[in-house]
Amino acid sequence: QVQLVESGGGLVQSGGSLRLSCATSGIRFRDYTMGWYRQAPGKQRDVVATISTSARTNYRDSVKGRFTISRDNTKNTLYLQMSNLKAEDTAVYYCYARDVWGQDDYWGQGTQVTVSS
Repeated sequence: QVQLVESGGGLVQSGGSLRLSCATSGIRFRDYTMGWYRQAPGKQRDVVATISTSARTNYRDSVKGRFTISRDNTKNTLYLQMSNLKAEDTAVYYCYARDVWGQDDYWGQGTQVTVSS
């Protein structure tokens, strides 16, 4: 059974920091491209950052320089370090996994991040 379990969300003031984690099980983690997505109320789900199996990273423009995505293949866990948070970062953040062959993909259940201005 595949599980992606996010944690680390919460309420933080503008300018603050949070670290999200996504613990995975049931997949061969190192064979999966991983990503963080977010969805604000009334809006579509958008990619925040991705990290390849070789640890190459990509970020949406609005989070560059503030967010850092990383992975620990020994712990089968994905991270998102978020700094200098802004009100517009408020959303439910989802962990996403896609295997390198493009055959399987999975979503976590999401974790709420709320930034108060």
